[in-house]
Amino acid sequence: MSSSLRRGSLAAAVIAFSIASLAACGAGTDAQTSEIKPDNAATSVGVIKVQNALVITQPDVKATGPAVVSATLYNNGTTAQTVDSINVAGEGTAQIKAADGKSKLTVPAGGSVVLGGKGNASAVLSSPSETVLNGSVQKVTFAFSETGDVSLSAFVVPAESYFSGWGPSDIPSAPATSSAPAASPSESASGSPSASASASEGAAGTTASSSATATASASAGQ
Repeated sequence: MSSSLRRGSLAAAVIAFSIASLAACGAGTDAQTSEIKPDNAATSVGVIKVQNALVITQPDVKATGPAVVSATLYNNGTTAQTVDSINVAGEGTAQIKAADGKSKLTVPAGGSVVLGGKGNASAVLSSPSETVLNGSVQKVTFAFSETGDVSLSAFVVPAESYFSGWGPSDIPSAPATSSAPAASPSESASGSPSASASASEGAAGTTASSSATATASASAGQ
């Protein structure tokens, strides 16, 4: 897969996104929605507003692993609504978990819910295909219990820089490298230099002793 494709041609536009508005969460939406004008994906249907929608991939372009949908969901209605599904076109339905990991994801009346980031609800695509390219745009559909489907086009960005804290929690670690030290020349050779020297000296001494004994015997015979 080409790194240039994964980075995409929309990187400059992505830098302008407001990560502060992504984290915004409060009891009401009037002040937030009137003051924050996000450049990234946002739409509204009835009392439901979806802002700052992104598909966030692994930070390493060569890595395989889950991607996540990140967004802020607002409910300006008088009754709570559950998020029944989140679908990314061509990729299927994301696995949704509320912040407590147990209950259904509910957007309270007059309140908001953040998807993505530590301690927040999550929507995970376990096995995204190669069509989810950084810099591309994917259609994301949120299905609400009363409002129904709310769709918008979300940018795909890697979990780095501003988005490092909002990406997949399951990020593959780098392959382990061998740390065993290389064998030293003295270990590779058969015997240490000092042992070799001692052996040579011993052999030389034995030879000299034999020569002296032979010489002495010859002299005695004469």
